[in-house]
Amino acid sequence: MRAETQNIVTDIEKSLELLAQRLDWETAEFRLEEFNARVEDPNLWDDADAAQALMRERQMLVDAIDTYKSIKQELADNIELIELGEMEDDNEVVKDAEEALVALKEKAAEKELEALLDGEADSNDTFLEINAGAGGTESCDWASMLARMYVRWAEKKGYKVELQSESAGDEAGIKSAAYKISGHNAYGWLKSESGVHRLVRISPYDSAAKRHTSFSSVWVYPVVDDNIEIDVNPADIRVDTYRSSGAGGQHVNTTDSAVRITHIPTGIVVTSSEKSQHQNRDIAMKALKSRLYQQELDRRNADINAAHEAKGDAGWGNQIRSYVLQPYQMVKDLRTSHETSDTKGVLDGDLDGFMAATLALNVAGKSRSEAQGD
Repeated sequence: MRAETQNIVTDIEKSLELLAQRLDWETAEFRLEEFNARVEDPNLWDDADAAQALMRERQMLVDAIDTYKSIKQELADNIELIELGEMEDDNEVVKDAEEALVALKEKAAEKELEALLDGEADSNDTFLEINAGAGGTESCDWASMLARMYVRWAEKKGYKVELQSESAGDEAGIKSAAYKISGHNAYGWLKSESGVHRLVRISPYDSAAKRHTSFSSVWVYPVVDDNIEIDVNPADIRVDTYRSSGAGGQHVNTTDSAVRITHIPTGIVVTSSEKSQHQNRDIAMKALKSRLYQQELDRRNADINAAHEAKGDAGWGNQIRSYVLQPYQMVKDLRTSHETSDTKGVLDGDLDGFMAATLALNVAGKSRSEAQGD
């Protein structure tokens, strides 16, 4: 086996070792047997919410076991093929197996990163808020570009995307938008996107074709599970109804049913503009509880807290990522220095590389300055 191929095998084995540790492989099969026994309990569905939570937890364990087994088996199969090909001087077999190992290394690395999403709320669904910064039409257009980017990313992941509220820009784009993104590890992946995003381009709205810089902020916080109790004192909230300022059409409702809830002690404001006022109140209350829960997570988790505090106002000093479209093309994360010249791909939702780099940085426990020094 060539030295380069042996290095690939070693990398895959290291990923498998981490997966086994995170899965607690020695007890995984026993835990699955316990889940299966509980699933067969005829009284399980007496409490539908608890039953659904149990089924989700069981499926996560099944998926993790299957992933570990499949990577391990595929590794063994391709090593065997390479050995057989070398014995029989069949270079084509060896080449095919080596290419399969390269692909397997990428798969194993991705699953290794997913295994690191073990924070308290990483597996939860998430809310995503986008707000245009100062700059009028330019910033509103940039906010709409970001919204499209994250929707594309979520769709590629197979996540469900629901528009919660939207405020249209005066001439183009959006002033703000809020989404609920549902799927396994949605919050874990997206939490690194909280911060200010900067765009540099030739403005399509400037007849002089000058270069403009625009800012928009992104805020991500987890959807609170039903089994997490968040008490909200009714005396601490103010509920207002108003007409949505969106443009209407398929995605945005413009009736008087929109609801805004303000949490007076913290100043947190959440909105929802579905067709039913009762539904809006329910959605907004869930969003408020999620925001309050995020505050609690922030107090416990210094990394998340630093990220959200660093978000600040949508302006020069609080950027996490820069998107330059002119005079050259480059997207660069200012925390990890991860960059790419494929600006079109990024704006079409190719964000996994940036998210993975930030996740690895957080796991390594490095600060932003330390990462940039490396």
